[in-house]
Amino acid sequence: MADRPDEAQKVIQVQRKALAANEARAQRLRRGFAERGTLVVNLISSPGSGKTTLLERTVAMLRDELRCGVLEGDVATERDADRIRAQGVPAHQILTGGACHLDARLVERGLAEASFPDLDILFIENVGNLICPTNYDLGEDFKVALLSVAEGDDKPFKYPAIFSRAEVTVITKGDHIPHLAFDLDAVRDQITTLNPNGRFLVTSSTSGQGLDDWCGLLRAQLSAKRPHKG
Repeated sequence: MADRPDEAQKVIQVQRKALAANEARAQRLRRGFAERGTLVVNLISSPGSGKTTLLERTVAMLRDELRCGVLEGDVATERDADRIRAQGVPAHQILTGGACHLDARLVERGLAEASFPDLDILFIENVGNLICPTNYDLGEDFKVALLSVAEGDDKPFKYPAIFSRAEVTVITKGDHIPHLAFDLDAVRDQITTLNPNGRFLVTSSTSGQGLDDWCGLLRAQLSAKRPHKG
């Protein structure tokens, strides 16, 4: 029993070193993205929230005007990357082999393996998890937290870390709201409490609700990142 505080301290030290090493890699990635003028969006959510479906609709809407690419993070299978490739957009699958999040090292390796052409927007679909991905910077411009209406309206306060750090919260499957006990105003209030400056969008990849606003946000963020290109 006496050794437990020391062991706990060792674990904390290891975690701090891992996060520090990740931060250094993330900053290197961020500098590279800035030099190329690539907007990088890190999507985080629970499994089944509709991340991949939203990305399918997004790249289909943007592919004729912007060069998009997608890094897909998953424990196993190439299924999500295959779905994006079917839209005519390059995608690379990062298999974590059990890890519950992507980190900057995996993103670096994934980019090297993918050999993407120059991109306007790089989407990173993180492993389905509302906890672990929150702490790992991937060199992105901003995080997006997705919340499906089927998950319930209590999630922001139950998982405050991601919803307070995500610059954008996207409600997915919004066409189901009339059929579920989902209090959209309560969710909006929770998000505002956790992140007063955050953006809030309601979307449906089935009906198309909110997708023009979502794509407009991406265009605006890209223009802000490289104003010299107009």
